[in-house]
Amino acid sequence: MKALLWLILSVALIVNVSTSFAFDGVQQVLISVGTGLAALASGVVLFVTRRRRDYA
Repeated sequence: MKALLWLILSVALIVNVSTSFAFDGVQQVLISVGTGLAALASGVVLFVTRRRRDYA
C-alpha cells in the first residue's frame, strides 16, 4: 500500500510540474489542481500511517 502511495505522490508531482510547460489556460489549471490534490492526499495518508519510533 505504501509503495502505491509513494508512486502516486511521485507521479502527481512530476505531472504537476510538467503541466506548466505542456498546457495553457483552463486545461493546465484543471490538471494541476487534480494532480495537486492527489499529491496532497497521498502525502497526508503517508504521514498518518507512518511508524513512530520511541527511543526513550
